[in-house]
Amino acid sequence: MTTLQTINAANGKPEYVLLPMPVYLALHKVIDRELQKMKLQEADDYMPYDPSDYVDNPVALARLRAHVRQEDLARLLGVTQAYISKVEHQEKVSPKLVARVKEVLKAYSKKAG
Repeated sequence: MTTLQTINAANGKPEYVLLPMPVYLALHKVIDRELQKMKLQEADDYMPYDPSDYVDNPVALARLRAHVRQEDLARLLGVTQAYISKVEHQEKVSPKLVARVKEVLKAYSKKAG
């Protein structure tokens, strides 16, 4: 009879089992199926990050979607980072400013890409 060795988790409960190769090879297909099930479950649990779920301000949202820092957007617009921060914390932003931000970010992404 083969004695299996276990590895305990931090809480002291068994978490892993070390198997001899002949036992592992005999169980290989079953193990692969179980691992695939685990991967599918993990994939179902994943929710992609969408900034619009958390950000209402159109300037902040455009900047986040463009993967641009406040400092970089400020430089592109010729303003300070503090101004960008202030605009991003406002409840309402003028359509003219939003259009300008989107225009600058679009040009920036074409240049960077």
